[in-house]
Amino acid sequence: MPIEETPAEAPPFETPFAWIGGEERVKALVERFYDLMDLEPAYAALRAAHGSTLDNARERLFWFLCGWLGGPQHYTERFGHPRLRQRHMPQHTGGGSIGIKERDQWLACMDQAMVETGVDEALRARLNASFFQTADWMRNRGE
Repeated sequence: MPIEETPAEAPPFETPFAWIGGEERVKALVERFYDLMDLEPAYAALRAAHGSTLDNARERLFWFLCGWLGGPQHYTERFGHPRLRQRHMPQHTGGGSIGIKERDQWLACMDQAMVETGVDEALRARLNASFFQTADWMRNRGE
């Protein structure tokens, strides 16, 4: 889901990928996101939904975010269309049960990672709005 802009709100860069600072900054964001998930008790339900190791998730989120933000399409070049909801269903390998708690923890963890990696405030606000829409759509259980 690309980030939509209105002419009056045009960002200072051509794409959110450029605005965030390219692959190096996306990688730093993803690494901090998963480090926080592993370290912070506030994200325990989210961490539990990810299985025993985060290595695969780190790599795939990095690839996905690069393309989603308007940069290189690493994910689609490897796997085709992301099919996010399908890939996150509990019966899918690596998929987990996603309810409101996991959604909210994902959003809080990503916001904390954006703050800690120095994502521009205006970009962070735009990304938080887009992340909420996607994360809410990803829920596969009601509570």
